[in-house]
Amino acid sequence: MKQKQRSVISWLVEFAGTHKRLYTASVLLAVCGVACSIAPYILMGDIVTELVGGVKQWEGYRNACILMALFWALRVVFHALSTTCSHKATFHVLGNIRKSVCGKLARVPLGRVKETPSGSLKNIIVERVDSIETTLAHVLPEFTASLLAPLAIFIYLCIIDWRMALASLISLFLGLFAYMGMMVGYEESFKNTVKKTKILNDTAVEYINGIEVIKAFGRAQNSYEKFKKAAKEGADCYVEWMSRCNVFFSIAMVVFPCTAISVLPIGGMLVKNGSLAVSDFILCIILSLGLITPLITVMSYSDDIGKLRTILGEVTEVLCWEELKRPECDRKKPADYSINLHNVTFGYEEKEVLHGINMDIREGTVNALVGPSGSGKSTIAKLIASLWDVDGGSILIGGVDIRELSLEEYNRRVAYVSQDNYLFDDTIRENIRMGRMDATDAEVEEVAKKSGCHEFIMGLEKGYDTVAGGAGGHLSGGERQRIAIARAMLKDAPIVILDEATAYTDPENEAVIQAGVARLVQGKTLIVIAHRLSTIADADKIFVVNGGRIVEEGTHGELLAKGKLYAKMWESHISARSISNDVPPLDGTPRSTMSRAGECPNTAFSAL
Repeated sequence: MKQKQRSVISWLVEFAGTHKRLYTASVLLAVCGVACSIAPYILMGDIVTELVGGVKQWEGYRNACILMALFWALRVVFHALSTTCSHKATFHVLGNIRKSVCGKLARVPLGRVKETPSGSLKNIIVERVDSIETTLAHVLPEFTASLLAPLAIFIYLCIIDWRMALASLISLFLGLFAYMGMMVGYEESFKNTVKKTKILNDTAVEYINGIEVIKAFGRAQNSYEKFKKAAKEGADCYVEWMSRCNVFFSIAMVVFPCTAISVLPIGGMLVKNGSLAVSDFILCIILSLGLITPLITVMSYSDDIGKLRTILGEVTEVLCWEELKRPECDRKKPADYSINLHNVTFGYEEKEVLHGINMDIREGTVNALVGPSGSGKSTIAKLIASLWDVDGGSILIGGVDIRELSLEEYNRRVAYVSQDNYLFDDTIRENIRMGRMDATDAEVEEVAKKSGCHEFIMGLEKGYDTVAGGAGGHLSGGERQRIAIARAMLKDAPIVILDEATAYTDPENEAVIQAGVARLVQGKTLIVIAHRLSTIADADKIFVVNGGRIVEEGTHGELLAKGKLYAKMWESHISARSISNDVPPLDGTPRSTMSRAGECPNTAFSAL
């Protein structure tokens, strides 16, 4: 919570890291550029003074002009070097911001990430962070130069005549009144544009991701209307804001640079009464022309600075999300890979969905979670996989609370396969290799063969070098699932969690996958979630989940003998299979459990 009170500057210093020296160099070079930009005014003033005094040293004037041109060229060089340094530092800052946010997402509970629209997170990480590049790269050097230059000129004007120095600021104060009118309601207006832009971004992502459903159900018009409304509101909020500010902005920009409206009459009066020399009057006119323009540049950055503050606020809000409570390294070493849940409670936001879950899973056994949809099976699996932290109770691995184990080491111990696994827009070979990045090509292909997906991969245009597409879009749902299983098997973790891992496969391929899984999980602690009860009938222990509680546990035979919820679910299961002419034996034993390894393995465990 303390991080939320940190200033924007402190966050930027942290993101800059070792590249802060580039910003320092940028400021120093900007100061040198300011000195070079002021020098021509001083030389010009000397020329004017000598001309008014009747001095006709043409060669000296020529040399002074050459020197002014040299100073102007140096100003350009220093400015270029300054912005080069600031750009290099800025790109490192943007990279560090993005890496910090992405790293944070990997350390926070999965639910915290999922409850935030993916479009909003993508917008923050990509577009919003990218939009502050110009501000970070230009504000520091140019803000420095634009403040120092008029300050130096004003000091020089005070040396010549303090009255003329004050006279040159009159147009600035008049313009500020108009500028203040423009800034009324600035924060609310800017927040409104941020809000409407987020809504537009989320709606666009939703529209694109759901285009298949939209077309299939003929909802294109309604869905497009929602997107069109968001797009219109996203544009209107800017138009309304700019329309309100245009009059004030125009007045301010006209009045600001008009230093002559005060300098000429006041200076003329002072010359007339003899309190100001003509040469000094002319010099003050020249210097006043370079006084306000840099200040206008400074004020123009107010919008960018406000935007920077808002965007960094969004970024730091994500960085302040509560993380999973894990140490950097294991505090204790698990004795084995048994799993125990003691009085575990968990809820999404305000609603508790798991109520006092107790489970004992022995190392190297096959365990199944079954129950009605929404009963909490997947939530239990995700808690064991450390995707969330429990609200109450504890989960032990080998007698050690998983909160005593580092997240990185724990992830090496667990392989988790859900029914909605994600494939990256990379080759199939590299998607499988993500299970273990140091795996050789031969090891990748070997695990693909054992997982039953080698044949379909070789049937693709480029085999293992075929690109899966965004989210695996070039493959079918079943093919994506088989790749995900191969990836998990390559990880070779001692604990394997399969959450409806064959949900998208057809019966023929399901048998192949399950036979492969059976070979690859031998000796491991396996947790399976399945709706097809025939696939888990051979499990060493079956846990029946209903309403967020474990209502039964035991083997298939023991649960049938009890005649409770599992027995009713089994009866419904075999009735459904009867309709498809796949009736099991009359004793209720699934045909799959009658075969063992090498016969007709229709379960993930028949080979065990």
